[in-house]
Amino acid sequence: MAKFEFRVPAEAAGLRLDQCLGRYVEPLSRSSARVALDMGAVFVDRRRVKVASRKMHAGQEVVVHLGGAFERSVKRVGQAARAQDAAQLPAYRICFEDEHLVVVEKPAGLLSAPTPEGDSGNLQRLLAQRQQPPAPIFVVQRLDLHTSGVLVFARTEAANAKLAELFREHRLLRRYDAFAEGKPDSDSFTVDQSLGGKRAVTHFQLLQQYERFCHLQATLETGRTHQIRRHLKSRGLPVLADLTHAGRAPWHPPRLALHARLLAFRHPLTEQELSFEVPLPPDLAEWLSRQDPVSARAGGACSSPYGGPS
Repeated sequence: MAKFEFRVPAEAAGLRLDQCLGRYVEPLSRSSARVALDMGAVFVDRRRVKVASRKMHAGQEVVVHLGGAFERSVKRVGQAARAQDAAQLPAYRICFEDEHLVVVEKPAGLLSAPTPEGDSGNLQRLLAQRQQPPAPIFVVQRLDLHTSGVLVFARTEAANAKLAELFREHRLLRRYDAFAEGKPDSDSFTVDQSLGGKRAVTHFQLLQQYERFCHLQATLETGRTHQIRRHLKSRGLPVLADLTHAGRAPWHPPRLALHARLLAFRHPLTEQELSFEVPLPPDLAEWLSRQDPVSARAGGACSSPYGGPS
């Protein structure tokens, strides 16, 4: 995602916001600036602004976030255009839902929640807009744009507070499939390495070794930004197709090789034990089916979590 920043110069005072964007943000014309505004990608003095006709004052700080959502967007403004954007998003699947929470299988390519690039076209908004007027949906956890898998949202303030407590106290089970370049030194290992000044712990188990990469199960003890990717890179095992921390080779899968396979926790209000496991989605499964595992290695063959050799 590209970030563009400028302060309104004295000679631009009194201009409309869309005029300023077209003049001072190189990728934008005045018409495309109105699309960025409509999507919620523009901030003035740290507040999201969508009014193209807003008059600007000298010295105001303007920040614009342009990324994949803008590139894919219908280049028109209005509810119909944004609805068309939403219709082009990959489909999600509801795994469980009651009056307190909703558990969803998120596909890669769908944002979990609003980002600086916009407040539409994300899973939280899609869930909220399933009824009119939109129902409250509270973000409890996030999966990155290119990560697939299972995650939970709260539907009430009470559930949101109790789920947040579960995550804060790490009283839930989160397991991922991670495909990383190279071979680990041991079949199981733990990375205890602070990230952003906070303790971060991930437990790894080798599921299958391939010629150039390994299939690992990653169990989160904590949940920091990009924790699995950063911990694996620190061990010389970069996650395949990780454009943020490692890069992509021609033989890598079509997107980030990370999938949130398992989420298990006690329902914060009913006390019911809940467990949700979703298999690899087709994009990763089809890529993996074309790879040849190393059948003989120290410690013997590993079993896939999906039954049989991976």
